[in-house]
Amino acid sequence: MLDALGLDEAHTAVYRCVLQQPSASVPDIAAALSMSLPRVRPIVAELERLGLLARQASQSDRFVASPPSISLRPLLLERERGLTRAHEALVELSDLYRRSAEQRSVADVVDVVIGDDAVRQRVAQLQAAATQQVRVLVLNEIALVSGEENIEEDRALARGVRYRVIVESAVLERPGFLAAAREMAQIGEEIRVLPTLPTRMFVADDQMALVPMHSQGEDEGFGALLIHPSGLLDLVTSIFEEYWRTATEFLPIAAAPAAEEDVDRDLLHLLLLGVTDAAAAAQLGISLRTFQRRVAELMTMAGVTTRMQLGAEAVRRSWA
Repeated sequence: MLDALGLDEAHTAVYRCVLQQPSASVPDIAAALSMSLPRVRPIVAELERLGLLARQASQSDRFVASPPSISLRPLLLERERGLTRAHEALVELSDLYRRSAEQRSVADVVDVVIGDDAVRQRVAQLQAAATQQVRVLVLNEIALVSGEENIEEDRALARGVRYRVIVESAVLERPGFLAAAREMAQIGEEIRVLPTLPTRMFVADDQMALVPMHSQGEDEGFGALLIHPSGLLDLVTSIFEEYWRTATEFLPIAAAPAAEEDVDRDLLHLLLLGVTDAAAAAQLGISLRTFQRRVAELMTMAGVTTRMQLGAEAVRRSWA
């Protein structure tokens, strides 16, 4: 509730707790919220400083909540004024940037970003600024930003930004990829697969692209090229779109596969994408022997003698 004012959930919980009582001491609040006294004391002090809590006149160790209509309104107005000033600054700085961009030479359409931390920062910034879509190429090498660390992707998806991701087929062999892909698909991320990709790529809207500065295999240290709107950016986005057109869709079928037919669909899908038996078995949470036995059973059901024929028959019968 108070996050718009820069306060976290704990501050909101403490304020709500005191609001619901005539008065409360720090131990009362800690007991009611199952929080420790060392955790509650600074929160109460901060809320008192902001005017959301006040000490009771008759007992200075007890606190009462200030009326929200009185205590919160000044904070909200100040935050609104700050946002207005920030918006005005954004307009002014954007105008300065636009004028500068119009004067860029050919060499100026690319910025060089040096170091892992700087590249991670640019990735986060581009996602935070995206309003329409983000395009990504993912190599099998260890990602600079893991899915768990990439909170800006979750935020962007939550506000409706479309994510289109192409991964190398070897990425499908990462432990837990199938479950993660299924989860991301449920919140709007589209994934396609190609056997290999030439480079990493990250494109936010049609405004900026980030690509590695060095070729694969070079060990000069990590850096990236930040590409501004230009013919080069148009070329980069066109390359992505061509890869997207030829890539194979990766479509997790069920939200939580439990039925045998759901497991079979995932099994056949992984088989069609060229994932090794061992990796596919690991993704499905079954043993290698069980995986191979089920493939043999499906071949018998389909009346075929090779896995290639099984794949073709699975597509024809809409099994995968």
